[in-house]
Amino acid sequence: MARWEFKLPDVGEGVSEGEIVAWLVKPGDVVAEDQPIVEVMTDKATVTITAPKAGVVLETRGRVGEIVPVHSVLVVFDLDGSRAAPTGHANGTKAARSAPEDEPAATAVGELRETLPGMTSSGYFNERPLATPATRKLARDMQVDLRRVPPSGPAGRVTRADLEGFRPAAEPPPAPAPAAAPMAAPRRVGGDEAREERVPLVGMRRRIAQKMAQSKSTAAHYTFVEECDASQLKGLRARLKDAAAGQGVKLSFLPFVVKAVVGALKKHPTLNTMLDESRNEIVFRKYFHIGIATATDAGLVVPVVRDADQKSILEIAREIERLAGEVRAGKAKAEDLTGSTFTITSLGSKGGLLATPIINFPEVAILGVHQMKTKPVVRDGQIVIGDVMLLSLSFDHRIVDGHVGAAFALDVIAYLEKPETLLLELA
Repeated sequence: MARWEFKLPDVGEGVSEGEIVAWLVKPGDVVAEDQPIVEVMTDKATVTITAPKAGVVLETRGRVGEIVPVHSVLVVFDLDGSRAAPTGHANGTKAARSAPEDEPAATAVGELRETLPGMTSSGYFNERPLATPATRKLARDMQVDLRRVPPSGPAGRVTRADLEGFRPAAEPPPAPAPAAAPMAAPRRVGGDEAREERVPLVGMRRRIAQKMAQSKSTAAHYTFVEECDASQLKGLRARLKDAAAGQGVKLSFLPFVVKAVVGALKKHPTLNTMLDESRNEIVFRKYFHIGIATATDAGLVVPVVRDADQKSILEIAREIERLAGEVRAGKAKAEDLTGSTFTITSLGSKGGLLATPIINFPEVAILGVHQMKTKPVVRDGQIVIGDVMLLSLSFDHRIVDGHVGAAFALDVIAYLEKPETLLLELA
């Protein structure tokens, strides 16, 4: 039997780990070369990994929802194609085996050594610790060497709790605090447990949870809300709608909003930046990649209209339609989901009165577009009926001062209230 270990490949763009979303094979399966074997989600996208060689699956390592580092063993194959009984599954008990005499004994974490991995004479040490960006920032703020913190998270990941409970060997533990009264568990009446369902927080939903928590715990959010009289925008869109349909494009209000945002970003370049905390630098992006928050069955995804400043309103509409279709079909490429410099989120007719959107970190601002409603407005001293929507913008106060955020918002509104300027200045 020719035993061969297939490791999680490096998918590029700085990705160091991935979450197992779904196994497409099981021990005992015969697979062909290039046959899909597992779906893995990274910070960038979900990718389907195929078998680089044909053979029989002996082991699959890692449970659905588990985060595994790049270059760790995912699948063990028998390349001879023999139908010997599989040696086990990572979720169960693996059968004992001996390594060939000319190869070192190996495990999922590498060679077996005389000392346990990560241990030195002075305590725990790992040259390449696994941790989320938020945990790494917390370690820097606490002035803790992340390499010396014993991990307790999945796949050897250092968690926030690990950091907060870490004490260097030379530092005595703090005196115990007075014991607080224990908090009573929530009281359940009438056997409520039997009427509950527990669903693992995995895949896209876990990524969203991590991303939102990172944004709220890192960026200093504040929100600015203002009305926009969209009456002229509604009329312009109605006049152009049939012409766009003649070219196979469904024209919504969103392409106009994208163009208005790009115009305002050019006037206020601070809004098109990001903060590189590792180098303590503000990065001014001289390109305009606009993220469009899109609802899918798996959760909210942000495909990106790249170089929106170089596209016409019709081209933006066509690109938004393409991206939304790719995302909802689960076929979006990594480059379609990364690199945005500013994000727009809109629920259209379900947009409600207003909301306080969470910044798509590491961007410094986000625009929420809300439902358009017929309301009385004042024009030239007269009360008339208009089409009004509220725009809510959240900003990172570490980078964007209040008056800058307000000026940006008012410039976006000015473009939308007189949309002909979008055609003259920005097309």
